[in-house]
Amino acid sequence: MNIKVPEILADPFGERTAAGMHRELHLLGARVRFESNSADLLRLVDTAYAGLPRHRLARVAPQLRVRLMLTSPERKRARAEPDPLQMMSGAGLIGAATGSSSFMVVSPEDRGALVAIAPRMLRFTYHTRYELIEFAVYTLATRVQGLVPLHGACVGRAGRGVLLLGPSGAGKSTVTLQCLLEGLGFLAEDSVFVVPDTLLATGVSNFLHVRADSLRWIAQRSRATKIRQSPVIVRRSGVRKYEIDLRGGEYQLAERPMKLGAIVFLSSRRAMDGHLLKRLSQAEALPMLVQEQAYAASQPPWTSFTRSVARLPFFELRRGQHPSEAVAVLRGLIDSPARAGR
Repeated sequence: MNIKVPEILADPFGERTAAGMHRELHLLGARVRFESNSADLLRLVDTAYAGLPRHRLARVAPQLRVRLMLTSPERKRARAEPDPLQMMSGAGLIGAATGSSSFMVVSPEDRGALVAIAPRMLRFTYHTRYELIEFAVYTLATRVQGLVPLHGACVGRAGRGVLLLGPSGAGKSTVTLQCLLEGLGFLAEDSVFVVPDTLLATGVSNFLHVRADSLRWIAQRSRATKIRQSPVIVRRSGVRKYEIDLRGGEYQLAERPMKLGAIVFLSSRRAMDGHLLKRLSQAEALPMLVQEQAYAASQPPWTSFTRSVARLPFFELRRGQHPSEAVAVLRGLIDSPARAGR
């Protein structure tokens, strides 16, 4: 006798149910397949990742899967009990969430991530993209490929790059913007991912986030006006920044990973004697690196990474009269890091 079992009982987590829509993109040296039940969420994926250069870190790019699931809306009427759980699955993971819950889980072993997003989060597209979708992608790509995740910026040209580090307020975004305006290539402004043995660096060169006061250095009024037309995002700290989309062809985006040639710590202090660049010894620089990159320093690839970067020159870059002075210094480092700062 054949007994028909309701689908919700036979497959409560939807493990055999297709998400319905998908997008496949090349990111951070990997092929990432996004699956979703929501066109709105896939539009956020396109906003973040469409039109970016493809970076190859290995001969074969790993295949990653990220499933983005929009949960059912929370019921508005008063209830004597909370909303029921909505079962979901993806990339080898199973989970559940209520209509008011959002979460993200990553399984490096299965090369997959499951992201549940509450409908109300669609009102906060920046936070949804940055704190859920991008966080899942970055974490998954980092863990699967053994990359070192660094909080910093990277600019360069001809496949050579300089890593820019520094605390909030040190001027990374201002200097990076000036580098773009003067024709240097852009890899990333916030998160840089490095192969520990080869020091090949990759990133997502989609946006640059700058405060309004950074625009006072722009000589061309038309450029500043165009930037002011960009969307404004608000960080959790309350800081407001313009989100400049760099993919319109006006700026040079890194077409391939950059080989790191130097590490530069940006300082908020002014160069009183006109010398912006100071060479740092390993004894000075390596503790600074650990202090600035506490999360990366706790990850397994860090030991191999520090052995590799120990061969690089380290510098401190202080502020000049104009960010263009910093760009000139960085050009010299990119072209010949061994001779700079002597």
